Amino acid sequence: MIWINIFIFLICCVLLYFSGGWLVEALMRIAKYLGWREFVVSFFVMAFAASLPNLFVGIFSAVHKIPQLSLGDVIGGNIIDLTLAFALAILIGKTALPAPSRVVQTTTIFTTVISLLPLLLILDKKLSRGDGLILIIMFFVYIGWLFSKEERFKLVYDKKKLGVIKEFKKFIKDIGKVILALILLIAAGKGIVTSVKNFAEVLNWSIPLVGILIVGLGNSLPEIYFAISAAREGETWMVLGDLMGATIIPATLVLGIVSLIHPIEILDFSPFTISLSFIVISALFFLLVVRTGKKITKEEGYLLLELYIIFVLTQIILTK
Repeated sequence: MIWINIFIFLICCVLLYFSGGWLVEALMRIAKYLGWREFVVSFFVMAFAASLPNLFVGIFSAVHKIPQLSLGDVIGGNIIDLTLAFALAILIGKTALPAPSRVVQTTTIFTTVISLLPLLLILDKKLSRGDGLILIIMFFVYIGWLFSKEERFKLVYDKKKLGVIKEFKKFIKDIGKVILALILLIAAGKGIVTSVKNFAEVLNWSIPLVGILIVGLGNSLPEIYFAISAAREGETWMVLGDLMGATIIPATLVLGIVSLIHPIEILDFSPFTISLSFIVISALFFLLVVRTGKKITKEEGYLLLELYIIFVLTQIILTK
């Protein structure tokens, strides 16, 4: 049985490698065809796709009247996206992530605020339907701001004139590649989670450890690997759009929808104490890093990685 899990794990890693590369290339061509910035394309396509597991988990948990599961999923995922994902993109991609544009700088502030907003709304131990509506409105406020001025999402590319029909055919073909690559990425991520969960059972790990160290990380694998692939291709805008979007969408749209279906009540904050503390630290540290030098350097990438490691070790120690 364990050999089957190892085989599944290795196959899924290979799928991640190739599908991540295909996705970056296809999204770059789509961005050029639409005349959109890579940041915007990766925000809407990759980040939305990466948030689908969060959405399905959220809806499922709300319908079964355990919406707290969705809250934990979103908080844990956001910690990973703001620390580990950015760190790996920088360190493996071997490049700093410049963020000089106003769009990215403003989105950084919005990302930080959105990361913390659910925590503020739930201080009364309940994320009500009204709170959920606020979260959804915040999402559309950002989208409205992003598209309110053309220079925020438009970019002029040097295009080779291939003819309208030929360009459109390539565009449709690239959309197909994106869909296929997304399916492979998500399937590979789920396969890795399943195989590693089986490893955890063999190792007799506790359920909290499995949830935090494996499931949370596994759900973030698609956007993490996409970010690494984009960084290695030098597409730093895509890294930022992917990971900021993967933070904003679950914290607004997903939690908002879940709260509308079934309000989230937290009678005991103790299971969330560590994660709530670290999401605050991660969000503020991320804001500080991006806003000060208008880029995330290799040294800061190491700091983000260390922050995630501290989070994991804290969970392990306190769980024991």
